[in-house]
Amino acid sequence: MTTTVRVPEERSARVPAEQRGPGRDRDSVRLLVSCGTEVSHHAFVELPRRLRAGDLLIVNTSPTLASAADGWIGHARVVVHFSTRGDDGRWAVELRDPDGRGTTRARAGGPAGTEVRLAGDVRLVLEEPLTPYGSRLWWGRVSEPDVLGLLRRHGRPIRYSYTQRDQPLSVYQTVFALPSADGGGSAEMPSAARPFTARLVAELVSRGVQFAPITLHTGVASAEAHEPPYPERYEVPEASARLINAARAGEGRILAVGTTAVRAVESAVDAGGVVRARKGWTDLVVTPERGVRVVDGLLTGLHEPEASHLLMLEAIAGRAAIERSYGEALSGLYLWHEFGDVHLILPEGPHTESCSSNCR
Repeated sequence: MTTTVRVPEERSARVPAEQRGPGRDRDSVRLLVSCGTEVSHHAFVELPRRLRAGDLLIVNTSPTLASAADGWIGHARVVVHFSTRGDDGRWAVELRDPDGRGTTRARAGGPAGTEVRLAGDVRLVLEEPLTPYGSRLWWGRVSEPDVLGLLRRHGRPIRYSYTQRDQPLSVYQTVFALPSADGGGSAEMPSAARPFTARLVAELVSRGVQFAPITLHTGVASAEAHEPPYPERYEVPEASARLINAARAGEGRILAVGTTAVRAVESAVDAGGVVRARKGWTDLVVTPERGVRVVDGLLTGLHEPEASHLLMLEAIAGRAAIERSYGEALSGLYLWHEFGDVHLILPEGPHTESCSSNCR
């Protein structure tokens, strides 16, 4: 997507929707609906009327962890963002500097051998960069084997400078979040699902919309401009694979809730286009060149123009459609980021209603 588009700072959602006034809930956000280059504006509570019986929503059940922890390098305070746990027990981490306002700013990573003191006399030692094309994230080894317990005791949700204040971890859990068997989860909330409430889910089910749960544990999202996503742990269960394949065989639309759901399910499709039960690590990057093989549409937040997520959106809808949608979101004063408004991308083509019908 063109980088000439800039999102004004005041378009960042600074607090959750339910804290913006009396009588509000998580679903008190706006919904931008696009189908091709046709765009319309709605409230999120209208989502059930934008979908139809037989549609299937793929949702991420990963819980959000309290992944930010205070540390010290010598006498200097740092904040450690614990991103991803590796199979060898190491953690991918990002070190950030406190900014004096309760949040953090980017910090150069490394060098190898850097030791960070954490609460309880725990030590984190940086070993090597996570990837060869960037130094922001490093593999580090922690002296305390129970890092998840350390985070439960001393961690807090990752928070960026566009937000107004710290929030309890419950604010960062979606209605679909489930405890993982190993206690793992996401460094940051799979935020596209945040506006869903139990009431809205019940209404969707009553209208014949189905849900297929998957799990993808997301890492930190404070990526450098155009930095590709790095490997993440995922699972597509057998029951969800069957649901997706059955919906594809009929006339139901496969709609992912969040880019994490797209990455997971597109990692589980075989050469014949059949979704299989799979789990492990995915390094898939969905681009317009690669395209999508499973999903027909997407419900997602609004991303910065430099974010690699936009390549995935273009793979689903095309560049012209995404540029038109983002232009409408900017002129319509939509709110960005995890507490902001959402964008429903519906498909064009056979077995779909006309875009005019979908968007009105």
